[in-house]
Amino acid sequence: MSYKEKYAKLLQEIVNEADIIALKFYRTAEMRVERKQDGTAVTQADKAVEKMAREKVAASGIALDVLGEEMGGESAKAPANSGRARMIIDPIDGTEEFSRGIPTYGTLMGIEENGEIVAGMVSAPSLGQGTRWWAYRGEGAYRNGQKIRVSQRASLKEAMIFTTGTGPSKDHAARTAMRKLSDAARNSRSMGGFWQHMLVAEGAVEAAVDWLSKPWDLAPLGIIVEEAGGKSTTVDGERTIYRGQLISTNGLLHEEVLNVFR
Repeated sequence: MSYKEKYAKLLQEIVNEADIIALKFYRTAEMRVERKQDGTAVTQADKAVEKMAREKVAASGIALDVLGEEMGGESAKAPANSGRARMIIDPIDGTEEFSRGIPTYGTLMGIEENGEIVAGMVSAPSLGQGTRWWAYRGEGAYRNGQKIRVSQRASLKEAMIFTTGTGPSKDHAARTAMRKLSDAARNSRSMGGFWQHMLVAEGAVEAAVDWLSKPWDLAPLGIIVEEAGGKSTTVDGERTIYRGQLISTNGLLHEEVLNVFR
């Protein structure tokens, strides 16, 4: 059984309902925003989406554990050691944007088996008339059913790159490297979040940099970029969602980007 045959129905069912829940609150007076201990935003939509997803996993009959941003789970610092597959979910990635009426938010899900992400799906219902990206290991990457590929630009001087910016959460060395990377590219923007990585997968931009992220922020992004022909690693070249960093590129200029940070 392929990963698509194993997981696609469940992932699609979850994002179908997640979109409905998110849009019920998006840009409405019913939206309620709270602050968690770390200062990040959470809304009733975040909580409702994760609760729904866990219920659908339990009802699916698939042997899956769950790690989620709002309700936790086994080890957010390393792959699970239970021997079971698990879903890693960010019910609303970009809650700050969601709460402000900015459309660059979405539901992110990755399926991890034996330490490897084998399936990933991102749904961003307020981008266009609903936009989804997905990939299953060995089966290519897709946006709304159309196969996607990374760009063929081979150097930073030809590239457009996106980063998370140079805010105070980053240390001096990271801020300096971000500025150096932006200066080396033909064009640069600061955005952060899942969308910049999806733009790499689509071939719209050549590189995207996340610096201080949790595994649920990153779980589906690398597999989608990789299945589109690109690369996603840490600064050290490690393929993992557990080091906080994710640098995605079209592959052709990956080492050039990494060298900026070394």
